[in-house]
This record gives sequence, structure tokens and C-alpha cells, in this order.
Amino acid sequence: MQLNILDIELLEVSFGELKALDNLNLQIPQGCIFGLIGPNGAGKTTTINCITDILDYDLGKIKIFGKDLSTEGLAIKKKMGALYENTEDLFQYLTGEEYLQFTGEIYGLDKNTIIERSNTLLDYFELDSYRFMLIDEYSKGMRKKIALASILLHNPDFIILDEPFDGLDALTVVKLKNLLKKLKEKEKTVLITSHILSYIEDLTDEVAVINKGKIVFQSKISELRSKVKNAVTNETYKSLEEIFIDLTNTKGENKIENLNWI
Repeated sequence: MQLNILDIELLEVSFGELKALDNLNLQIPQGCIFGLIGPNGAGKTTTINCITDILDYDLGKIKIFGKDLSTEGLAIKKKMGALYENTEDLFQYLTGEEYLQFTGEIYGLDKNTIIERSNTLLDYFELDSYRFMLIDEYSKGMRKKIALASILLHNPDFIILDEPFDGLDALTVVKLKNLLKKLKEKEKTVLITSHILSYIEDLTDEVAVINKGKIVFQSKISELRSKVKNAVTNETYKSLEEIFIDLTNTKGENKIENLNWI
């Protein structure tokens, strides 16, 4: 029986009168690459912030590695790594090398391990010649790469990537895709969000669609095209994009005729 790395039950989060998560349920199997997609404001980032324990939730339960996040958060987070969409808040006045050293020390790695792993990560992400440059001087793509390196340094078992392809050049996108496949081979679990649905369909084993704070669809990628979209004709979906548009009701809002002044 395959175990779940993540179990979320009836999660609720409100910001004033706005309900960001509404009785959300989500299960992610161990050892897979899992995609979480949804329109802007659907609750993706709120969900991730709850999973990584930087946002309190009003009701519900989160279990990671079979442990309750509310009581065993520190032990859980030692085995996790999270990349957030916004990399502007990195320690800007550390160099890339100093940032990795700092991260490694936080996770209790010994000096030799930090040096060895930092060197390989800097080399892989083509940051070796920028290791002594302040992060404040890094481009958006370089910041994304040093952030990726930092979350992988302690070799976590559960990796969360929020819009990881944003700002990356084509070569680094390929490198990241290859890295994700390697992580899966090592039986790591990856949760990834992206607005680039073709990447999600190509890379992930399973996907969930979140809309208005709820999971409205979850399926293995291998079974996507067997989902029936028309009960009369027995017509099936052709792509993840079709399912996404259908479930998030964006098709009817695409009133391009209103732009007749262009």
C-alpha cells in the first residue's frame, strides 16, 4: 500500500471575510512529482504557506510523513525544503557561497559536507563564477537558482516548489526538469505549482486543481485523457489545459469581443 507524504483534512483559512481555503482536502502519495494548479487567488500559495508552517490555519489537520504538523513541526521541517515564488527576500548582503554556508549550518550539516554539496550545486546551476557576488547583485534568475540550491543542500525528502520555472532561462529549465526526474528516482516527493500547464502535464505523476479554496479535481496524469467531458457524446479531454479551463470556469470569462477597440 502506497503511503501518503501529505494528508490535509478539512483545512480552513480566512483573511477577514475572505475565505482563502474552504474545507480543503488533499493527499499526496510518497515518491511522486505532484502538481497543484489553479487560477490566481485560488489558494495555492495559502496552501503552501500552511504546509510549510509559516501560516496558521483556522480549522483542519495537516499530516506530513504521518506526523501532525501542529505538534511535530520542527522535526517535519528538518526533512523538507521549500522554494517560494518570491525570491526578493533572500539575505541580499550575503554572497551566494555565504548563503549556502548559512543554510547548511541551520540544518546542522558539517563543514565538509556544506563545502562539497555547495560546490556541486553552484556548478550545476552555473553559479560558480558568481559565488563571491552579493545576492543583491544577482538577477531574478540567479536568485531563483541560488534559492533552489539552498533548499536542496540538506537533501530533503519532501520538496515544495512554488512557480520554480519563473525567471529561469531555457537551459536552466531543462536542468531543473532533469533534477526533478532524479529526485523522483531517489524516491523523493515533490509538490510543484506552475502556471505553465504543459510543464505540469509533462513532469508530474498526479495533479490537483484548486479553485476558490477547494480541490475540485485530482487525477493521475496517465488517466487524464480518459476523463469524460461530455456524457452525451462520451467525448474525453485532450489535455490538462482543457480540464483546467473547464473546472475553473475561465472559458466563459474570455470575452475577447469586448476588446473590439483594439
